[in-house]
Amino acid sequence: MRIKLDENLGSRGAALLRQAGHDVATIVEEALCAASDKTLIEICKSEQRCLVTLDLDFSKPLLFRPSEYAGVAVLRLPPKPTANDLVDALWTFIGGLDRADITGRLWIVQRKRIREYQPDN
Repeated sequence: MRIKLDENLGSRGAALLRQAGHDVATIVEEALCAASDKTLIEICKSEQRCLVTLDLDFSKPLLFRPSEYAGVAVLRLPPKPTANDLVDALWTFIGGLDRADITGRLWIVQRKRIREYQPDN
């Protein structure tokens, strides 16, 4: 999977995803830290990369329609998260990618749980 990792997930997140065999580009490595959410998601779209982020704004399907992108995964951590909470959420995401295709979907990822946004038909 081609992934764009948001700036709030750090180098450890990139390392875990790469270790799992994914093609990872990061916002930090590409000097895009000041980019707006709209710019960031459009870059992901043009590169056909799934965005992985902690930014809750990307969990708004009316603002960022999942069907238009290569996937959006919003990691939800508990209040006062530890480094292990982030690692657990990333492993849950990695496991989800092993079982399903995120393309065109919005996943809300928590430790050992993935909820997928289902638009009303």
